[in-house]
Amino acid sequence: MSFLSLDNVTKTYGEHQVIKGVSFTAEKGEFVVFVGPSGCGKSTLLRMIAGLEDITGGDVSIDNRVVTNVEPALRQVAMVFQSYALYPHMSVFDNMAFGLRMIKTSKAEISKRVAEAARILQIEPLLDRKPRQLSGGQRQRVAIGRAIVRNPKLFLFDEPLSNLDAELRTQMRVEIAKLHRALGVTMVYVTHDQIEAMTLADRIVVLRGGIVEQVGTPTQLYDEPANLFVAGFIGSPKMNFLHAEIVEIKPEGIVIRHSAFANGTLKLARSAPGLAAGDKIILGMRPEHLSLGGPPVLSLKVDFSENLGGATQIYARPPEGDVLSLVVPGRPDINPGDTASVSIEPRHIYLFEHGGDAVPHVAPAVGA
Repeated sequence: MSFLSLDNVTKTYGEHQVIKGVSFTAEKGEFVVFVGPSGCGKSTLLRMIAGLEDITGGDVSIDNRVVTNVEPALRQVAMVFQSYALYPHMSVFDNMAFGLRMIKTSKAEISKRVAEAARILQIEPLLDRKPRQLSGGQRQRVAIGRAIVRNPKLFLFDEPLSNLDAELRTQMRVEIAKLHRALGVTMVYVTHDQIEAMTLADRIVVLRGGIVEQVGTPTQLYDEPANLFVAGFIGSPKMNFLHAEIVEIKPEGIVIRHSAFANGTLKLARSAPGLAAGDKIILGMRPEHLSLGGPPVLSLKVDFSENLGGATQIYARPPEGDVLSLVVPGRPDINPGDTASVSIEPRHIYLFEHGGDAVPHVAPAVGA
């Protein structure tokens, strides 16, 4: 039995349905990330798990117990919000201890739990300070510590790093990963930042418009996106797309036509179930898989480039379609207006039907 289970959960405000039948399970000790664009329903879903939003339909279970109609305080969950929400007149110790005092925990137990949480989060020297004396990262640690002292069965994080600058976000991301390993507690984390999702998650739930587009490990979502949306959302920089046409389907593979192809057409040793010559198809190519030199696949005109230090990001335009981006090592001698011969290994080319679904990476059954 899964530790956390959502069974066909829906949420409706008036006539507007924002969560449209989400089902999902998480195992004990798993780190799950809900990711998706703004307005996709990820924070609403998290608040429904916490009991802060009523559920219109379906059920939520935590540790083999249906909690759909259970009060938030009785669900044994702790939530860390985007806002630190610390009491400014209280010390760090008192902020962390406040919830325990409200449920009449003994002074000795409070001191023990706060000391342990402070040790884990490395904020022991800060216990006597007020929130105004802390940095943003330190305040977020206190907010997390306030959740730890409750010994919850489930941690819920609602975009906890979005108020921090880039350097602090990276640092706190590492701290949260360490915290998960130290506590071994199930965590559900909401973010719109796919880099946070890729680096933190055991599994990622990709949401769009109140539905689940795909669930999988970071590697699965990167290597095997189910559709165009997931392919474009997971990965930084985002995947490039070319709209092309199938010219011919042979026993040994398919032939695709686009004006950007160096030879006019491209042959791929892939099967194309359900597709036929003349069908439109979309090619996906990640910027980090494209390279300069090698057997030419694409002929592109360079728009401009960005020096990233150890790598260069090049933006180049095909004869038709959107600008493509390449991330190549070093600092190649290439200038705006130059023609770039770009190569890519065929196994790194993704195919999507015109409707958006991925075409599986399957070799043709030659001679079968």
